[in-house]
Amino acid sequence: MFDIKWIRDNVEAFDAGLKKRDLAPLSEKLLEIDDARRQHLTKLQDVQARRNAASKEIGKAKAAKDEVAAQKLMAEVAELKEVIQQGEEEERQIDARLRDEMSGIPNIPLDDVPLGKDEHDNKEVRKVGEPTTFDFKPKQHFEIGETLGLMDFETAAKISGARFVILKGALARLERALAMFMLDLHTAPVKDGLGGYSECVVPLLVRTESAYGTGNLPKFAEDLFATSKLLGPEERIQEANERLHAQLVPSNLMTKPWHERVSYIEANYGVEEILKVVGDEFARVPLERLLWLIPTGEIPLTNTVRESTLDEAQLPLRLTAHTPCFRSEAGAAGRDTRGMIRQHQFSKVELVSITTPDESLAEHERMTSCAEEVLKRLGLPFRTMLLCTGDMGFASRKTYDIEVWLPGEDTYREISSCSVCGDFQARRMNARFRPKGSKELQFVHTLNGSGLAVGRTLIAVLENYQQADGSVTIPKALVPYMGGLTKIEKAG
Repeated sequence: MFDIKWIRDNVEAFDAGLKKRDLAPLSEKLLEIDDARRQHLTKLQDVQARRNAASKEIGKAKAAKDEVAAQKLMAEVAELKEVIQQGEEEERQIDARLRDEMSGIPNIPLDDVPLGKDEHDNKEVRKVGEPTTFDFKPKQHFEIGETLGLMDFETAAKISGARFVILKGALARLERALAMFMLDLHTAPVKDGLGGYSECVVPLLVRTESAYGTGNLPKFAEDLFATSKLLGPEERIQEANERLHAQLVPSNLMTKPWHERVSYIEANYGVEEILKVVGDEFARVPLERLLWLIPTGEIPLTNTVRESTLDEAQLPLRLTAHTPCFRSEAGAAGRDTRGMIRQHQFSKVELVSITTPDESLAEHERMTSCAEEVLKRLGLPFRTMLLCTGDMGFASRKTYDIEVWLPGEDTYREISSCSVCGDFQARRMNARFRPKGSKELQFVHTLNGSGLAVGRTLIAVLENYQQADGSVTIPKALVPYMGGLTKIEKAG
């Protein structure tokens, strides 16, 4: 989310930033709405000033026993009160319009982010390790897992449909081991610029405003799964009535008694019109009653500072959590339909940092190093890519993607994405801090990254440590987490 005052003062920079995102200039449209808002507020203030003055004049007229003047002034005050109520409603509508327009605009890339349209324009920053080679044709992870008898897509599909999997035995333990290994690494005492994250157990269901705060809503609602509390009969009736009044009763009548509003609806609308407004309970679930399944631990971790004011001494905050993640993969139809690469449910160890503006870029490099360290200790070849403007996320100012080598696919695939968001999310969450020695509050800067995607790390281990006989060697770093097991072999 942007500050409209900043846009007004930096029109060229704002539109130039949007151009990098391949978007048309938007400053003129936004400032027109803001100008209308300013003019409306000026008029509203004038009306309020007149009402205050008239209210004082009533007292003077009554003191002078001029009942005619007093009655006239009282009528004027009543009329002005109604004008103010209508004006305040119009103000809310203008504010909502500006907010809706602003909420769909992505963050502006930093100057060192390469221009480009898609992943083909990303820039390689570094490469660690050489692609794993074999004296046999390497298999893909799902071939390995199914041959071992420990990866079951068919049964998962019977239970939940496509894009789910059941891991069994040693593979189930391997996933658990990877998550524990990552958490232990990230929560270790700070050493050589690594570790120092505080482990959290967070909610998997979040409110609409939390998903809005990180930029997942409203633009990417189709990528999320939503759930809601079903209402009982009395609650449904009450909600239907509230919806009717909100949509069919003029704002100037909303202060009237309930029976007067009901009479207005009955006098002005037929049964069919009323039913259209009430609609189907399940098709018209109010946003405030929806709970969203998290697509990443970033949402609950970042929102721990929403509507908060921190002291500078508390920063940076470094948080981590191992959570299931849920994504509808609405934009991935036909992609990675085999195997575990793109699932509706997967697990991830998330890293989130809350920092001051001065430290956020250095924290971005540190976070990326923490994610890379996991792959280094597992002995998995990878490369780190600086994403171009056309491939980076909505809330990001700059993103590094870490791509692990998958010999079964003969390519690198993303396993972590580390982004610095500046104050973009903080403004949506109203998360601020008090700089040392200053009375003025500033917005914090937020960062997030995968440390790592656990399922994809399991895939990388299977493909890079596969053996000719179909078994899989356990990386040395994971052996203690596997109860001493050094090799996964076919069950039975």
